[in-house]
Amino acid sequence: MDTRRRFLQDTAAIAVGFGGLQTLSARLAEKDSLVTKGYGPLLPDKAKVLELPKGFSYKIISKAGEKMDDGLILPGKPDGMAAFPGPNGTTILIRNHEVNPAVNPSLGAFGKQNALLTDAIRAKMYDADTKLKEGTTTACLGGTTTMVYDTKQHKVVRQFLSLAGTLKNCAGGLTPWGSWITCEETTDRASKTLAQDHGYNFEVPATAEPTLTKAVPLRAMGRFNHEAVAVDPKTGIVYETEDRDDGLIYRFIPKVKGQLAKGGKLQALVVRGMPSLDTRNWKEQRVGVAAKLPVQWLDMDDVESPKDDLRQRGFKKGAARFARGEGMWYSRNSIYFACTNGGKKKDGQVWKLTGDALELFAEPNDEALCDNCDNLTVAPWGDLILCEDGGNEQFLVGITPEGKFFKLGRNAKSNSEFAGACFSPDGKTLFVNIQHAGLTLAVTGPWAERD
Repeated sequence: MDTRRRFLQDTAAIAVGFGGLQTLSARLAEKDSLVTKGYGPLLPDKAKVLELPKGFSYKIISKAGEKMDDGLILPGKPDGMAAFPGPNGTTILIRNHEVNPAVNPSLGAFGKQNALLTDAIRAKMYDADTKLKEGTTTACLGGTTTMVYDTKQHKVVRQFLSLAGTLKNCAGGLTPWGSWITCEETTDRASKTLAQDHGYNFEVPATAEPTLTKAVPLRAMGRFNHEAVAVDPKTGIVYETEDRDDGLIYRFIPKVKGQLAKGGKLQALVVRGMPSLDTRNWKEQRVGVAAKLPVQWLDMDDVESPKDDLRQRGFKKGAARFARGEGMWYSRNSIYFACTNGGKKKDGQVWKLTGDALELFAEPNDEALCDNCDNLTVAPWGDLILCEDGGNEQFLVGITPEGKFFKLGRNAKSNSEFAGACFSPDGKTLFVNIQHAGLTLAVTGPWAERD
């Protein structure tokens, strides 16, 4: 048994035996088993944007409010993001924009009073008839933008609107067939203010030429408070997180691999032999770190869930409950996902699903290690990179394959969350968003030199 696993099992037992009163931070004072120096200490940034270790640097490559190459305005609140190989060695980035017109009417792509919104754009939008107030019609302002970035010359080639008319696009996931699944984090129904029901996934092809994709909801993937997805390239099965305190983990089995719009079957994760398991560990340590649980899958019906009760129906039938499923990523035959509010201290959990085995990979219960993990990605060499969305300073947090934590970056600009961390196809550039500042950054450095 390796040192990490033995230590974690020991501490889990202690937590259970003493009602969880002995905190992980106290135990770390005695055993520094969950910490590694990573790339070294974070250094001050004169520009007060992003603090990084020695040898690393960043470049702000886009900012909300800029004019894009299609003549539209770069929207605000960039969130989930993924990178794809582009022509001539470039990288194609597709970004979500978590814009709600009722809250952020000035952060859309169409300028003041939607002056740049044309009939041609309206024809490709999902919901173009949102009413903010009586007598005023606008459009749902969420969606995606696409950026083509030259990693050799460190410059933006072009950026453009690639999906429009959706609502609160939070995270998503890349597919092995070259597209991005963007997810609405809402269950708002058609009403006096909305022309369409919301709470769906949409697919956006990774294209280098300016293209506005026709927004088609992937209804069979379920209507719920979506966060992120990850695709198993071998099977084409799509795994999905739900951003609710009592959410489920789902998977979608398409009728035709790589053709999600043709429908399929939605299922929810069940821990075999432990029906309706509460994995959140809020009141007691029901799941220990490093423990592996066998899983099976429950067929779901009425997946468009007009009453927004999909998760309750699934839990009642035996599905496991999770604490705000958020970021999700496929790597090396495993699916990693974050639960933002999991654990005794509600600082977050990271889970690992490999085949039919579910493992609680990390549960720090110490905000000094990680404070509310949100989006995540997996580096080409196996490290997990977590984006914090807590209430204090915001960090990019690394976790080694052995489960040791380190700090990779600090938001020196504000307490805004990081979002959308992903690596370029060559693994040399980390892209990340600072959401409320509307910034997308490219980070480079000596990635091979981690301790």
